[in-house]
Amino acid sequence: MQSGAAGRSDPLATLTADQIQLLENNFAQMKQPDGSSLMLIAAECGLTEELTAQWFKQRIAKWRESEGFPPESGSVKD
Repeated sequence: MQSGAAGRSDPLATLTADQIQLLENNFAQMKQPDGSSLMLIAAECGLTEELTAQWFKQRIAKWRESEGFPPESGSVKD
C-alpha cells in the first residue's frame, strides 16, 4: 500500500470564495509574505499556515508563468 497524497483530495480545492478573495487581495499586496505575515493571513482566512503557504507557492508559480518567468525561478529579478 502506498502512502502519500494518492486518494486524498486537494485541500486547496475546498477554499471558499471569501477565502480565495482574501488570499488574492493579500497576494496583490505582497507576493512572498514573511513568516509573521503568513501567520496573520492564515488567521484572517481561517486556514492553517501550511495551507496558506501552499496556496502562495502555487499562486506565485502561476503568476510567474503569466509574466513569462519559469514557475520555479528563484527570483523575478534574476
